[in-house]
Amino acid sequence: MALIIQKFGGSSVANAERVMNVARTITDTYKEGNDVVVVVSAQGDTTDDLIEKAMEINPRGSKREMDMLLTAGEQISIALLAMAIEKIGCPVVSLLGWQAGFHTNTAHGAARIEEIKADRLLKEIDKHKIVIVAGFQGIHKGDDLTTLGRGGSDTSAVALAAALHADLCQIYTDVTGVFTADPRKVPNAKKLTDITYDEMLELATLGAQVLNNRSVELAKKYNVEIEVLSSMVKEPGTIVREVAKMEKMLIRGVTKDMDVARISVVGMQDVPGNAFKLFSSLAAKGINIDVILQSVGRDGTKDISFTCAKSNAEQATELLENIFGLEGATVSCDTSIAKVSVVGAGMQSHAGTASKMFGALYEAGINISMISTSEITISVLIEKEMADKAVAAVHKAFFG
Repeated sequence: MALIIQKFGGSSVANAERVMNVARTITDTYKEGNDVVVVVSAQGDTTDDLIEKAMEINPRGSKREMDMLLTAGEQISIALLAMAIEKIGCPVVSLLGWQAGFHTNTAHGAARIEEIKADRLLKEIDKHKIVIVAGFQGIHKGDDLTTLGRGGSDTSAVALAAALHADLCQIYTDVTGVFTADPRKVPNAKKLTDITYDEMLELATLGAQVLNNRSVELAKKYNVEIEVLSSMVKEPGTIVREVAKMEKMLIRGVTKDMDVARISVVGMQDVPGNAFKLFSSLAAKGINIDVILQSVGRDGTKDISFTCAKSNAEQATELLENIFGLEGATVSCDTSIAKVSVVGAGMQSHAGTASKMFGALYEAGINISMISTSEITISVLIEKEMADKAVAAVHKAFFG
């Protein structure tokens, strides 16, 4: 007998037919003699619909009340799924995040899991019940509901797998595994049999929408092996683990990120401490930055450009204008860009990866505006409308 954590996303439970399909998948696993704990997201576009309703009432509603609203989505999903499992004839109980023991910090909208008090969960498992848990949510020390941010249900599932020492953590999605590129955009994308935590974390951070990056961080920290597979098609998925077979493959994936803004500070005084002042100011507001480019100083000034998420672009621009605009610098923001990246641990020991990528973009007539590299990643900034073409060109260069 094994303890298996299964997570199903919003598209997997989007309607009654899909809810019953998921219920059959769960009960099949249960009937094989396994204990099963299931994490479920809100149905379909429910979360987006709830956000839209909030905007109609009060665009500046407090984060606390937004969390009170958004947790309703998962409550609907877990109850409906539990009813479907009851119909099949298996014992089941549904639990909200706080009932399942998820305790978080107080950061409404982007809470971090601090502890899982699994007493209630373990009691239900001991009764050999299927336990359905609302993902994406918890409770903080003041007894207010919190949400974990986009993709938080993945994080909930991996955290449960770690806390309960589960034998397997399965993340069911609308694709059959992790591919070398988005199979909906690149028809010859290849499904990987396995991938390392570091490679998956890079792909997730750089725009691949298969797994939430925080869930991969947790999996790596607690050595939770994840299987990514389809809720619609019964076939083996992709295993995410510490060591993966390289399959003689240098590059593991090509991805794009459309949620990118480039901010430039031009004419900044070239004096010690200005770069620190710039990035520490952003950090103090919780604004994460990525690609950074600094020009060689000239005429007593220098230019710095960097990227951040579009959602932070307006705040970052205003902040830097208040600091450096008064000193004569010009701050500009460009949201018409995308980031295309190649990821693969094998790049560390192979020369020519960058030149092959840049050559593919040149042949496709795509201009590069900024470049960033790490041990396992090469990223470029290009015009947004060229993103799909760029991914296809780079993928063809490496995978044929």
